[in-house]
Amino acid sequence: MASTEIMTVNMGPQHPSTHGVLRLVIELDGEIIRKITPHIGYLHRGIEKLSEHRTYHQIIPLTDRLDYLAPMSNNLGYVLAVEKLLDIKVPERAQTIRVILAELTRIKSHLVWLACHALDIGAMTVFIYAFREREKVMELYEKLSGARMTSNYFRVGGLSAELYDGFEKDVREILDTFPGYFDTYEGLLTKNTIWLQRTVGNGVISAEDAVDAGITGPALRGSGVNWDMRRDNPYSGYEKYKFVVPVGEKCDTFDRYKVRLVEMRESVKIVRQALDSLKPGPILADSPQVCYPAKDSVYNTIEGLIHHFKIASEGFPAPEGEIYQAVEAPKGELGYYLVSDGGNKPYRMRIRPPSFCNLSAIEKMANGSMIADLVAVIGTLDIVLGDIDR
Repeated sequence: MASTEIMTVNMGPQHPSTHGVLRLVIELDGEIIRKITPHIGYLHRGIEKLSEHRTYHQIIPLTDRLDYLAPMSNNLGYVLAVEKLLDIKVPERAQTIRVILAELTRIKSHLVWLACHALDIGAMTVFIYAFREREKVMELYEKLSGARMTSNYFRVGGLSAELYDGFEKDVREILDTFPGYFDTYEGLLTKNTIWLQRTVGNGVISAEDAVDAGITGPALRGSGVNWDMRRDNPYSGYEKYKFVVPVGEKCDTFDRYKVRLVEMRESVKIVRQALDSLKPGPILADSPQVCYPAKDSVYNTIEGLIHHFKIASEGFPAPEGEIYQAVEAPKGELGYYLVSDGGNKPYRMRIRPPSFCNLSAIEKMANGSMIADLVAVIGTLDIVLGDIDR
């Protein structure tokens, strides 16, 4: 009678397919995974603790560094949380611009996921193509905020600056060309025999198990759970836009792939609707004790200049209390829990990152599969370790 022996091996933290400094301790029976344990903490950021020693405005650049592939989504969740704490109403124009940038960020993030996921499985052409398209959004970021990744463009109460001349034209050019690129990706992958063998039936997790694990975003919708915070718990005026929320049926890696491709197409539709509804108006709330004075403001005087530097250096006090605000980031529910003691800094800030919760399901998804299929499971989760080790 043949006997088997369980072998324990490490995958990562210096492994390209772990998408960052993630260490996986794998117990193998031959090439079959019997147990897998993720180990994190190799990229500890301390952002939550750092935030206790910074004013509410000074925290915004830190949020860029969470999921660094989707900085404007991170910014949006944070400023919405502070605005909820302060009970600030953001002007319609600022809300519309936020939606445009959040959806372009979703496309940009999904393009990196597709590029790296495809490369993990062996499709190098898709990697090159997807990064080519991502560059168009990165250039838009740079023209708008001055930075390609760490944008720091949103502000409590609105935006840091008005749109540059030609912004709408640049965005519409992107919208006109991207659907054709998405068709190309599908042509290369969706019916590709090798792609189907590596994704269909791989990384299966049922709707019930996905909910129990706290999975959100495309990974949850790929398991057939029809939940999207933009539609079911709207913010920033998302209730005005018409879009489809795709869901999977077989709960596997291929379903999650299809969900994200549809999401990119739907994001194009949302951005187009937002551009069509964009109207002139202020980009900062009428809250001079919080927002930097605008150029045409009554504070555009010596007194206004003094007020400007006072806000910049000392911040602003927030009322005592606690709130939670979440957004539908590209990877799932990104939430901020703020506790205020009445000072100009949060007494406590806790971040609920989607990547952290999604990673917790990896054992359920990979247990019993071949070790060669593990890279496909990691890729389908679309994790970023900066988000996890916040």
